[in-house]
Amino acid sequence: MVKNRSTLYNSGIHFQGITPDIEKLIDQALLEDLGGGDVTTDALLPHDQRGKAAIIPRVDGVLAGIDIAAAVFKRLDITLEWRTLLQDGSRIIPADSGMALDRYVAVAEISGPIGSILKAERTALNFVQHLSGIATETRKYVDAVEGYSVRILDTRKTIPGLRALGKYAVRVGGGYNHRRGLGDGILVKDNHIEALRSSGLSIAEIVERVRENSIHTLQVEIEVEDLDGAREALDSGADVLLFDNMSTEDIAVGVKQAQGLARTEASGGITLDNVREVASTGVDMISVGALTHSAKSLDVGLDFIED
Repeated sequence: MVKNRSTLYNSGIHFQGITPDIEKLIDQALLEDLGGGDVTTDALLPHDQRGKAAIIPRVDGVLAGIDIAAAVFKRLDITLEWRTLLQDGSRIIPADSGMALDRYVAVAEISGPIGSILKAERTALNFVQHLSGIATETRKYVDAVEGYSVRILDTRKTIPGLRALGKYAVRVGGGYNHRRGLGDGILVKDNHIEALRSSGLSIAEIVERVRENSIHTLQVEIEVEDLDGAREALDSGADVLLFDNMSTEDIAVGVKQAQGLARTEASGGITLDNVREVASTGVDMISVGALTHSAKSLDVGLDFIED
């Protein structure tokens, strides 16, 4: 029997189900891999040969995407039997080197036609590896700022077409989502400001214009690059200040100035080496593009086991 052990990092996060968009994504991924068939498997294995396999982590991390993997296998062959052993948000722990297969830590088991298992294997693992990598990287940042009342946020720096899943993986890792798309919140960035300043508008006038031309319930966030810009944004009535690529010393001053007037966010150049220092400034949020654009895929594999 394949064993498992885990610590659930974020038990409040549940996958919301296989939506039509995700079904389409799975179909596209399967077509990408199987558009020309699987000539190796079809040439070697009898159609009716059956077996059992386990999805097994090779390294320590946080699991994400296991329901997507299940959907991939069932999408390819409805007769496959799937058993989830660990839920998303679980800590996954590999076996020590040299341990027998029955001592490995498994996250799921699949039974049925071996040919179907092999044909779905890579597509399913690609989803799990990518999403678990994001969840694992997010957890590292969340752990790094433990003790501070700050939220770790993602950004829109995601792989095209995979944003919803990437942001789900961030939540699994204990982080929070920033805007999912441009329609989710007002963020006046440096390029907006530069374009409008060339027309003679001040920050106050920019804020006034965006409030007049948008839904009144949306908060206005302004990106600032120095303390003078932060002061101007505060005086304009901005709801949130985004300190972009500012020193921790200046962020600390900006946070103090904004106290009781606006919420604060830090972004730009945030790494695991400096995120705790940034958190110590008292900033409310820290956004990290690396959570989704640079997270290394987690090494997860599939091995056949005795039934």
